[in-house]
Amino acid sequence: MAPAPKKSLSDLASLGGLVYSTDAGRMCPECRQPVAQCVCKELAKNAVPAGDGIVRVSRETKGRGGKAVTLVKGVAVDAAALDQLGKQLKAACGSGGTVKDGVIEVQGDHVDRVMAALQKLGHKVKRAGG
Repeated sequence: MAPAPKKSLSDLASLGGLVYSTDAGRMCPECRQPVAQCVCKELAKNAVPAGDGIVRVSRETKGRGGKAVTLVKGVAVDAAALDQLGKQLKAACGSGGTVKDGVIEVQGDHVDRVMAALQKLGHKVKRAGG
């Protein structure tokens, strides 16, 4: 079997570029900056998710030891506004919760209260799930 032909430097550049530099450490593959100074993640945080304009509210118990959690998905706002909305909903329900990956989780079965609070804020709301 014949040996594989050697790649030239121009061929290596097409493989993805610099991955590690002894000066700066790991490099971001998107913006080609050192990971500590990467701007890609900042742009992704401030991006508003695209959706159909309908906020979906559902109740879930899977993977939570039988405890009910109210989930709010599809709110088309940035991360800071989503955190603020999560605080408002938790206060309206008198309950705890969190915001993870663009989904607001409110502890307990508060679907009706959350839907009423979102409608009062001017969102188009649908109940999702059973």
